Amino acid sequence: MSYADRNLLYWRRNLAVCVFGSFTTLVSLSMLLPFLPLYVQQLGVTSQAAVVQWSAVAFGATFFGTALTAPIWGRLADRYGRKPMLVRAAIGMAVVMSMIGLARDVTDLVVLRLIAGLIGGYASASIVMIGSQVPKEKAGWALGVLSTGALSGNLIGPLVGGFLPEFVGIRGTFFVGGAMIAVAAITTILLIREDFDRASDGARRHRGARIERGSSRWPVIAALLSTAMMVLLANMSIEPIITVYIGHLGVALDDQARIAGVIMACSALGSILTAARLGALADRVGSWNVIIGCLLLTGAVMVPQAFVTQWWQLAILRGLMGMTIAGLLPAIAKLIRHSVEEHNTGKVLGYLQSAQFSGQVIGPLIGGQVGAHFGLHPVFLVTGALLVFCAGINGWVKYRFQSEVLKFTKNDHQIHN
Repeated sequence: MSYADRNLLYWRRNLAVCVFGSFTTLVSLSMLLPFLPLYVQQLGVTSQAAVVQWSAVAFGATFFGTALTAPIWGRLADRYGRKPMLVRAAIGMAVVMSMIGLARDVTDLVVLRLIAGLIGGYASASIVMIGSQVPKEKAGWALGVLSTGALSGNLIGPLVGGFLPEFVGIRGTFFVGGAMIAVAAITTILLIREDFDRASDGARRHRGARIERGSSRWPVIAALLSTAMMVLLANMSIEPIITVYIGHLGVALDDQARIAGVIMACSALGSILTAARLGALADRVGSWNVIIGCLLLTGAVMVPQAFVTQWWQLAILRGLMGMTIAGLLPAIAKLIRHSVEEHNTGKVLGYLQSAQFSGQVIGPLIGGQVGAHFGLHPVFLVTGALLVFCAGINGWVKYRFQSEVLKFTKNDHQIHN
């Protein structure tokens, strides 16, 4: 009996726990955004330019660490089970988050944020577990629901971080975050169920390694991983310039931070509204169609963002972009779930997480460089062009490797070519 069949009774309960854990851990990780520069100043950095630089490094360190280790944790999940990876991530993040509140200087802050990425990744481990256990015909919907939990955490986190330091102080906020993740760890230990047969699954993994060597499916997987990176790259590309951009739209200096937060939240809110629906749509009409369609729509919505005249227009367009981009990651994860043998699911989904976090690191860098050298408007145009180009690449891959694509989608209810 396969791993998915043995865990058929558990996946709905596990999905609920993973949604809660992903939400909780991402609230804790993202709530430092509003006060991160203030904490950097508390740690002894005085120059404004240095505060901005160190804040960016500290923020990106976690994503960089996760990008490095996600494939490793995915391999270990294939070898030792998915639940141990969830427990490891939750306990590790709870400890490190609390230690950030004890940082002595900015170097401690950066190192601890990096360690949080290296040993953490609860949301990534959740995708590996649910992607491995859920029936293939429900994979799009389930991964969409899981994505909604993660997106909600990223949306609520900065809102919590905006008021919590007033009550417990900046350092105390990290202890509260650590306690929240500890609750997720306890919930995971007590409620997650997994039937993992190390001897059986390990034997299957070794047999499958010989079968898959040289398979032509890897170009298709590479295209999917590149697309996943592009999704986060596009979503994060304007992060470094958004405050400056709304200043050019006439927003007063005192209101820029608040308005920037609203605009960023609109993208996450749009994604929350449509992630599960688009995931279910991928189950019905085929994941490739959802991927290509969402890339084209997102690229199209990017273009008018370069020509807005009021901040609320940008907020509406970012919300629409969040709605169109939300279907991409669940559809990609579903295709990858179909593309590899069960014994390699964790490893390849780990590569998917690595690709996503790479985009989260690269996106702000590209946006900042384009904005600095060519102006603010081209950031949106370049990002939109990259998304349309990516849609073309996916269309070509679907046509060029049609036989492999058909294998990937044979478990969908409908296949459209």
